[in-house]
Amino acid sequence: MEVTEGNLITLANYLQETLSSDVTTRRKAEKFLESVEINQNYPMLLLKLLDNSVDAHIRLSAAVTFKNYIKRNWRQVDDSPDKIHASDRTAIKQVIVDLMLKTPEQIQNQLSDAISIIGREDFPDKWPDLIREMVEHLVSRDFHIVNGILRTAHSLFKRYRHEFKSQELWTEIKFVLDNFAAQFTQLFITTMQLAENHSNDPVALKVIFSSIVLMCKIFYSLNYQDIPEHFEDNMATWMAHFKTLLQVDNKLLQTQDEDEAGVLEQVKSQICDNVTLYAQKYDEEFGPHLPDFVTAIWNLLVTTGQQVKYDLLVSNAIQFLASVAERPSYKKLFEESNTLGSICEKVIVPNMQFRTADEELFEDNPDEYIRRDIEGSDIDTRRRAACDLVQALCKIFEEPVIQNFSQYIQALLQQYSSNPTANWKCKDTAIYLVTSLVSKGQTQKHGITQTSSLVNITDFYQTYILTDLQSADVNTQSILKADALKYVMIFRTQLQREALIACIPHIIRHMAAESPVVHTYAAHCIERLLTVKNAQNTAMIGTADIQQFGSDLLLNLFNILNFSTSSENEYAMKAIMRCLSALNDSVMPLIPMVLGKLTQKLLDVSKNPSKPHFNHYLFESICVMVRVASRVNPTAVTTFEGALFAPFTEILRQDVQEFVPYVFQILSMLIELQQNELAPYMALFPHLLVPVLWERPGNIPPLVRLLQAIIQKGAKQIEPDKLNGLLGAFQKLIASKANDHEGFYLLNYIIEFLPQDVISPYINQIFMLLFQRLQSSKTTKYIKSLLVFFSLFAIKYEASVLIQTIDNIQAKMFGMVVERLYVIDLQKVSGNIERKICALGVTKLLTEAPVFLTTYESLWASLLQALLSLFELPEDESIPEDEHFIEIDDTPGYQIAYSQLAFAGRKEHDPIGNLVPDLKINLAKCLGKLSEQNPGRLTPLIKSGLQPEATQYLQMYLQSAGVNLM
Repeated sequence: MEVTEGNLITLANYLQETLSSDVTTRRKAEKFLESVEINQNYPMLLLKLLDNSVDAHIRLSAAVTFKNYIKRNWRQVDDSPDKIHASDRTAIKQVIVDLMLKTPEQIQNQLSDAISIIGREDFPDKWPDLIREMVEHLVSRDFHIVNGILRTAHSLFKRYRHEFKSQELWTEIKFVLDNFAAQFTQLFITTMQLAENHSNDPVALKVIFSSIVLMCKIFYSLNYQDIPEHFEDNMATWMAHFKTLLQVDNKLLQTQDEDEAGVLEQVKSQICDNVTLYAQKYDEEFGPHLPDFVTAIWNLLVTTGQQVKYDLLVSNAIQFLASVAERPSYKKLFEESNTLGSICEKVIVPNMQFRTADEELFEDNPDEYIRRDIEGSDIDTRRRAACDLVQALCKIFEEPVIQNFSQYIQALLQQYSSNPTANWKCKDTAIYLVTSLVSKGQTQKHGITQTSSLVNITDFYQTYILTDLQSADVNTQSILKADALKYVMIFRTQLQREALIACIPHIIRHMAAESPVVHTYAAHCIERLLTVKNAQNTAMIGTADIQQFGSDLLLNLFNILNFSTSSENEYAMKAIMRCLSALNDSVMPLIPMVLGKLTQKLLDVSKNPSKPHFNHYLFESICVMVRVASRVNPTAVTTFEGALFAPFTEILRQDVQEFVPYVFQILSMLIELQQNELAPYMALFPHLLVPVLWERPGNIPPLVRLLQAIIQKGAKQIEPDKLNGLLGAFQKLIASKANDHEGFYLLNYIIEFLPQDVISPYINQIFMLLFQRLQSSKTTKYIKSLLVFFSLFAIKYEASVLIQTIDNIQAKMFGMVVERLYVIDLQKVSGNIERKICALGVTKLLTEAPVFLTTYESLWASLLQALLSLFELPEDESIPEDEHFIEIDDTPGYQIAYSQLAFAGRKEHDPIGNLVPDLKINLAKCLGKLSEQNPGRLTPLIKSGLQPEATQYLQMYLQSAGVNLM
């Protein structure tokens, strides 16, 4: 793929089509780009377009496409081919920094992110020059260039905030500090001087403060893991400038926009973050500076307005006070009653009030309101920060704080009672205070688990919450309705069971509310109630409690999906899933209605999947119905096949990548439950072996399960010529460290279920592949799977056949397998069924293969010792230090991740079953039989080869089985 004018024009045209509003055109273009991205020079063509005279939107599309290409492909995985040519890797690193600095800001942002992705993999070892290039540009007088470098540095260093501590990380941070910190601090000092010199120039000020924002963020990243010596030595300089910046009030930097934070607010917000970090982690070093910052930030809080643009600043400022307030060493700063009262009056109370901006968010952007209010993404909101400050104060001053707020809540409720229509915000604030401040312990699963003495939860519910839920009109005072539903949701484990059950009809009615927030909270509330467990660890609200509401409940939940704003409401779909599960057998009469609605919704969303959680719960809901119906009536599986095959076929035909793994899982479940003919599935079988399906990591676990189900139920219908495709899939999987276990899952089913005469011609080839992989890339995971396979083979094909097959590859090779694999690693095998297979397989090797007592007699006792250790000692979980497993989710590529369906789970397959009730007794009896065939041979081997403790265990087995060795 040469860098030619023709190729640039072609690429630009396809990038244009990826922006098309027509889904078919867009997907076609995306698939073309995906197909050519492995070609040499592809990334260089994209970069060339950025330096070309094409339209701005195509240049931006090229930048985004390049960044995503780097994100998918830059990481190199040991056992996978490199999707980026070595020459392209080198060329990209040579040109990308300079190119980024020449481009407009939008494109610069994309390239900056791409550099940070490359840096994550290659910096500093494979790209040591990156930091030198960056530092060279820091001295530029062009702030477009300086900001490009700072933006890249921020993007590159911000991962230090969440990386686990390691020697490798310390080494990298030290390299950065040694080469970057001094120039960085000097740049900060220079920029502060420039800010003073240009204090009357609005254009220059905005650019300069944009740089200061990035510098403050970089400061946070570089100081996050530990306080570097450079910054400790220069703390006075940085902190003096931070205090100056907190006090800056230049009118030229103030924006007219009331919603969007300007650069001044961003700088102050980040400084609050920085000093909070120092207060929390570097108390001793930062101590002398702390009182000044408490004063400065307090003054900032009491002089900052209620506009939305100040929200993050106020939140971070309050979080700083909270981090200081919860430390006993700073108790003296807060213990005066006047100080506590002032904090309550001037900081906490004003920032807990429901503002007009919050009301607008409730009405105009319900998804964002919900995310902040019940999903916990309110961490940067004023309300959340104020709540955190109260809880921090309560750790040391609980009694005066609770007393203060009890009075405040009563005053708010009295104000509401005097005029409910006008003063509804007072009640909202009171409920928020109760739901936020009563909590001492809270979990996502159980809601509030521990409360303070602020109010009586039950009394408050009966007096102030139930009235809103009982209101006949679900469309009036929507915010208070949402508050009431949230109260029930949060205190579900504190309220009486009878009160919750009585509340269910009211919750169901609110699913019809026009407000997206209200009907979403109603759905979420019912779903959460159905997860509550009692002291016996069973559902507090069971099938008998809700079956009378079953029809209304499901109809109202599906009706939520008819609202244009909630057509893919994940809370409603999750509630449908939970209700189907809770209704259990009583859902049977409703299945035709539910199945029709779910399949129609599936067809609708498959045209353009956009809500991953909604889609997941949709498929879970289908699984629940299949599971329940087939348990009540095993023949009901055919009903689901009739309803689901059409949408599933369409999904597979259209290759809806997000849905394909789900379809495979449900098809697997249908086969596993199937009692009759597998004809429709056998027609699908050849299509499951198409290589492109196996290229996507998200497909692999459900594909393997689906093939296992077909092999188990339809082994006799698999023609010998189809075995090549199956073994091809096995060969691909076995070559991958990430997926080799899946290859063994497939191979074990082939060995267990397919007729021996069909498999026999391929046995030698299979074993050759296994040993080639063992030789080229041995891991503990692979060896464990290999031992399970060898053992299963010995059980199904006889132990002598296993030994002969291995020795056919190389003379006396089985001896090496025993010595280097079985003896060393048998005890590492994990999983009850896997250990059971190994125990029986090894028993057969020891007792049913005559060649063992002749050719490999010297190893016989060692293998018996390993088997006794497997029986009696804990699993050996040690892994070599130099071994790093690759998780499937970490495998790069243009992929849809695999999401397992909980309700599509299957019983673990046990190939041994009850064939051998007691493996230890079985060993004893088999040894007895072997001893009869070889009198006088075993006892000397046991005495000379077994450890004393192992000999005692063996004697116990023999005694229990009534066996005496001859």
